[in-house]
Amino acid sequence: MLSRVADSVYWLNRYIERAENIARFVDVNLYLMLDLPYGAQQQWEPLVMTTGDLGFFKQHYGEVTKANVIKFLTFDQHYSNSILSCLNMARENARSIREIISSEMWEEINRFYLMVKEAGDRPPANIADFFARVKLSSHRFAGIMDATMTHNEAWHFGQMGRLQERADKTARILDVKYYYLLPSVEWVGTPLDQVEWIALLKSASAYEMYRKSQRRITPANVASFLILHQKFPRSIHFCLLQVQRSLHEVTGTPQGSWRNDAERALGRLCGEMGYITIEDVISQGLHEFLEEIQAKVNEVGVKMAQTFFVNEPVLSPAPVQSQSQTQQQSLASF
Repeated sequence: MLSRVADSVYWLNRYIERAENIARFVDVNLYLMLDLPYGAQQQWEPLVMTTGDLGFFKQHYGEVTKANVIKFLTFDQHYSNSILSCLNMARENARSIREIISSEMWEEINRFYLMVKEAGDRPPANIADFFARVKLSSHRFAGIMDATMTHNEAWHFGQMGRLQERADKTARILDVKYYYLLPSVEWVGTPLDQVEWIALLKSASAYEMYRKSQRRITPANVASFLILHQKFPRSIHFCLLQVQRSLHEVTGTPQGSWRNDAERALGRLCGEMGYITIEDVISQGLHEFLEEIQAKVNEVGVKMAQTFFVNEPVLSPAPVQSQSQTQQQSLASF
């Protein structure tokens, strides 16, 4: 398979997923604003802080307000990780592989992009409804891709792009709640803390599935559900296991062994996730653990780029058993 095609289909899906997750990211705050007690301070600066682009934001917007943050993360054409910029990049990647993807996929990407661009020109009255449409459009694209594209190597690269992005963003959404949004440690265990955990679950489309498996909403149980659950499709562990499955489908390397640096990095990460408990996570510190997961997911992305998206893939001469038997684009951005 051509390196150019693998690169483009991988990033097409990463950018679509990134656009959806930015909408989810802002949703954490939008849901929260509905249930905050009277007089509680709205928290918008933390959302920009977690992107790593607070300096860029202040240079172009100055004051951190709800309207400025939403415009920055959603419609700013000069910010490379806004929803509009992500969809523009997804569209360009799709354009370069028109002969590989289905016509239905191409039409859906165009509809998605034009919907967001039109909203940027004429801001919607109900921004929460707009973000719901962004999430629905992303789901529709994924469904169309699954239904109309042959499940070959190109499809697997798309899956890897989408699910790597999702794993990273689930970690970021969880980190925003735990580390940034609560005003101070005195609020831990209060009704406000409970409201924020519910908002987090809703923003990850996880509230109903969580309630079916857990009676009480506690920080440890929510974190365990979003990090370690092996069957919920937005949990970090589920995403990484599916990335690993697609990676081995592409390479033909047996599960539990590796032939390249991408398989080795991902196999090690999945092995760690398979044996860790939520008690281990909490003892390490949830924020520290999530930062480490984000770094390792990005490392997998770098190894994949070096292995598959260059002219000479980096391969070891033969499969090596693991101990546990188990275009320049932006990897480390928001």
